Amino acid sequence: MSFEQENGLASSFKFNDRPTSDVVVRLRTPEGRDEWLYCHSSILVKKSKYFADRLSDTWPTCQILDARTCVEVHCQESDFDYNITLLRLLYVSDSLISESWHGVRNTLGILRVAVELGCPQIITSSVEYLEAVPWEEAEEEEILHTIPAIGPTANSILARLQPVDHGAIWRIFTSAIRFATSSPPPSLKDLKSSAQEQLEYMLAEDDDAPLLTSCDELKLEVRDCIKRLLLRFSALLESLLNELEETVFEAEKFELLQSYLSDLSWACQISSKLEIMRDLVIFWLEVSDMIVKLIEKASSKVEILEIKMKVVEVATKVLEAVGYGNVVLPTAKRLHMVKLWLPFARVTKPLIDTAPSDTEEDNLKPKIDCEVWQTLESAFVSIILALPSVDQSEILTEWLDNQHIQYPDLTEAFEVWCYRSKVAKKRLAPFAASLL
Repeated sequence: MSFEQENGLASSFKFNDRPTSDVVVRLRTPEGRDEWLYCHSSILVKKSKYFADRLSDTWPTCQILDARTCVEVHCQESDFDYNITLLRLLYVSDSLISESWHGVRNTLGILRVAVELGCPQIITSSVEYLEAVPWEEAEEEEILHTIPAIGPTANSILARLQPVDHGAIWRIFTSAIRFATSSPPPSLKDLKSSAQEQLEYMLAEDDDAPLLTSCDELKLEVRDCIKRLLLRFSALLESLLNELEETVFEAEKFELLQSYLSDLSWACQISSKLEIMRDLVIFWLEVSDMIVKLIEKASSKVEILEIKMKVVEVATKVLEAVGYGNVVLPTAKRLHMVKLWLPFARVTKPLIDTAPSDTEEDNLKPKIDCEVWQTLESAFVSIILALPSVDQSEILTEWLDNQHIQYPDLTEAFEVWCYRSKVAKKRLAPFAASLL
């Protein structure tokens, strides 16, 4: 049948037009809802297998109501309106059905009814619509419950939800990690942050398995990307220090420094998940003196409170890795880290804590979360307790004499040191000979 013939058939009759109808569709629900809808056999037979069967000469139980053939359709209350909508759509030409969909939920409801009543054109059109439009999460769940009952016809709807092979995942991961550790222009800052968030999600072990599991190839790619980031960060530190020595510097570079520190903080999280923190810890140890020197010199010339906050965040993650034994360092290096970063934290915390809160008139920086300070304090205590007792006594003496004794609070380390010192001779006596 040509388009003109098909369109003429549909337009020659109107849905629920009682004078011209020869079929009554009696729509009924278990709750007692009962509605008569006046239709036309030529439309129903052509577009619905269900009605074609019941209006055929071989169907034995067809009723007569109001001098018309009656076909009953039983449905659930939730599908009542969808059945009426579907009957209306039978009167729309196939070429125009695609313009009749109004939202995912509505289309799914009609699709369920179309499958039950055997309406291939409507099934095809609704599937094409669902395949092409965006879904909300709740709608996606409903689709997953509805589509399996429809069969292979609707498989194309699920194409966007099908898992991809490892090669595709690996390619997008490598592209994302390279972008996330790059130095794009400021206009791409939000895009880079989004890439970093998604990389964390890809590696996260939550209710679902991570998209990629830790392996040598993955670790090597991440380490190479982070090393390139560290090299750029080191070069920037040297450039800033040289400019400060010459009393001529570009303030814009401090914005870049803050960006690098944010990237390092994120890199610590990724490295910790993959258990490859050692490179970052060694690097941070090597540039720690340079960072502290830079901040001391720059503080008198430019406002760098946000940079100090980022430095604290990165230092916390590095010291935490050392303090809990995830990265093992020689005693001299652990002692140097404590002697350098403990005074820095002690002086920096009051500056950040007393900074004015954000207001409409004074758009200043947010404060560090309390959890960061607590984590840093715990890391200091752990590292100190793993040092030789004579080094512990030196650090604790300086702490007790300092005006900033409140933070970090080394009470726990002090208590353990006192106990160990008091019982040291007694505990080591049985082993004295072998220890000489």
